Amino acid sequence: MIQGLMTKGSKLVMATLMTGMCSIAFAQDAPPRIAFVNAEKIFVESNMAKAAQSRLQNEFAKRQNEIRDGAQKIKAAAEKLDKDAAVMPEAERIRRQRELADFDRELQRKNRELNDDANQRNAEERAKIAERANIAIRQVAEQRKIDVIFQEPPAYLNPRLDVTDEVIRVLNNLK
Repeated sequence: MIQGLMTKGSKLVMATLMTGMCSIAFAQDAPPRIAFVNAEKIFVESNMAKAAQSRLQNEFAKRQNEIRDGAQKIKAAAEKLDKDAAVMPEAERIRRQRELADFDRELQRKNRELNDDANQRNAEERAKIAERANIAIRQVAEQRKIDVIFQEPPAYLNPRLDVTDEVIRVLNNLK
């Protein structure tokens, strides 16, 4: 039976098993208190996330501008080559096409490197936010006496179980 459910979605199985385990563990006490936190919202709306986004934009702005300027130069050079190709000697036209292709390849390489570097830095910043957010989540769980806080978005969530805004407030106040 579990195997059949796994093919339909491991998240559903995990949630069901977690709920069942919580029910068994807390059957003698009060029913388990369950909540949900939207991790992506934390990565977008928390002060740490906003500061990280600003740092990343500043860090990569110069390289992004260089790539944008290079793309504009390539476009202008290609338009000029198309315009002048009819009256230009064959050898000159071929030389300029090669130069243009070389410049385009170099620009594409720089763009890939920029994307790789930006993705790596973004992952580093998200890891820092996640580490601090976990502290905030634990604080909220302890303060509200919550037994389980899920981070995966469920198919349906009663808004009263969403503690994301509270976690963001705690995260913003962490020193």
